[in-house]
Parts: sequence; C-alpha cells; structure tokens
Amino acid sequence: MQRWHGLDAVPPGWGHCVVTIGVFDGVHRGHAEIIGRAVAIARERNLPSVLMTFVPHPSEVVRPGTHPPVLTTIVRRAELVEQLGVDVFCALPFTLDFSRMAPDEFVHQALVDRLHASAVVVGENFRFGHRAAGDVPLLRELGSRWGFTAHGIPLLTDDGTTLSATFVRSCVQAGDVRAATAALGRPHRVDGVVERGDRRGRELGYPTVNLRTDQWTAVPADGVYAGPVFRLDEWGRTLPGGPLGAAAISVGTNPTFDVRQRRVEAYLLDFDGDLYGASLGIEFVERLRDQERFDSVEALVAQMRRDVDRTRELLG
Repeated sequence: MQRWHGLDAVPPGWGHCVVTIGVFDGVHRGHAEIIGRAVAIARERNLPSVLMTFVPHPSEVVRPGTHPPVLTTIVRRAELVEQLGVDVFCALPFTLDFSRMAPDEFVHQALVDRLHASAVVVGENFRFGHRAAGDVPLLRELGSRWGFTAHGIPLLTDDGTTLSATFVRSCVQAGDVRAATAALGRPHRVDGVVERGDRRGRELGYPTVNLRTDQWTAVPADGVYAGPVFRLDEWGRTLPGGPLGAAAISVGTNPTFDVRQRRVEAYLLDFDGDLYGASLGIEFVERLRDQERFDSVEALVAQMRRDVDRTRELLG
C-alpha cells in the first residue's frame, strides 16, 4: 500500500481511482463496510482504491479544545486499512483554511483535479465543506456534473446501536472492552513508548512496563485488564511474529501508594528482558476488576498474583 501525506504526494500522471473519505478513527466494523465497498468498486473497475483521511482530527481545528480521544494512531489506521485491501492511504493535513473550502471547491480540487475520482464512497451521514454544508445528495449532484459516481453506504448497526467511533470511545472510557471489541472487530489497542517508572513493581516481584502514550489516546477506564502486548517499530508499525506475550495491565493512579499520575502499566507473563525505550501496542481483551486501594502491600501482592493467574487462564 502506498502512503501519501497530502495531495501534493499524488504521483505525476496519476489516472482514475475510487476514493473513500472519512476520519476512520478506530477503523471499526462500520468503517470496514464503507471501505470494503470502495475496494470492491475499485476492483470491479480495475482501478486503485484511495482512502482519504485527515490529520489532525477536524474537531480540534474547527473547535479547538474539543479533540476527542483517539482510538488509533495514524500509523495504526494505515495498517488496518491496508488489511482491508486499500491501495493508497492519503493523510490530508486539515487546516483552518482547508475547513473554509466550499463543498464544490473541495470536490473539484481534491477529488476531480488531483485524484481523478471515478467513484466516491462515503457513509450515508457524510458531511463536507465549510460548516459541513455538503452531504451525500450534493456529492451525487457534483458527481454527475464532473463525471464520478457517489455512493452513500448505510451505517452499520448492532442490536439497534449504530456503530461509530463515538460509541467505541464511550465503551473504552467506561472500561467495557468487550463491547469495544465487538464494535471494532478486534480488541482496542493503546500504543506508546516504554519509559522508566518508580520500579515499585520490580520490588514487589511483578516488574511492569510503563507506557507513555500520546495526550489524546483513548485509554480505558481505571482498572485491571488482560491482553496481549505487541512490539512496534520506530514508526509505530506492528512488527511481524505475533504478540510479545500476554500481560496483566493496570490503568490508574495506584492508590495503595498514593500515586497521583495516571498510568498504563503492564506485567508481561514469562518475559525477561529490557524494554525501556521500546514501542509497544497493548490490547485490552478482558477487564479483570476495578482499581482498588489495599490496606497492605501483602494484600496488594496477593491480588496481583490472582490477576496474573486469571490472565494466564484467559490468554494462555
């Protein structure tokens, strides 16, 4: 899959293609339906498929301070859409000037002049242009004018709930990682870099890796979880070979020791090595319990032992 940063990266002599547009944060099952339809149309027409997304999140540009928690890094997003068969991942810088483009101006400049779209595939609630004035009917009208077909794909629902990034974020923030997994089609993952902590886990017999995450990362609610850990390369791409191992994961402030900083820590079962400075992806498969304050270190260690045993039962 090719990766483009902005439309200036479109190669000279670029021909026609099929384009799908959206933030696609999380690349959940509803997104997969839209992307899959674009890929299918591209194959039917023997054309490449292009996924256009935006960085940063449009909300942060249009309404500063409203950036939602991010379910996937831009690198992880590219990785996931490549698995769905997309040929080109185009991350378009979303600026204030860009947000002020009229709907027809955006379509003509981006989709017609630069990408030569033969078809454009979006969710049926897709909005575009200044003040979100454009919608799917307008996209179809502009398509008939400039020579592309427009396809609005119905939003996927599950038991009456519309699958959306907002819904997945609410599941993650509530610590309901099972519901998040069902909506995403895979466990929610938090990526970051291992940094040095206070080494208290090592003293207790359960050395943990402390993950430094981006400020916008969608971190699950405080509690203890079980899930696999993956090694990432320096760019944040998942390294081949499967998970590094299973882990008991703690999210929170560690109230037993009056720690105030919220942390993501993971104890890797049966792992012996130095991971400081490494990039890791931690998946949240199962919530084991709430965060607790213990009356003694002994009580805490006993509970940690039970958490590890439960993790081993769940993940082998």
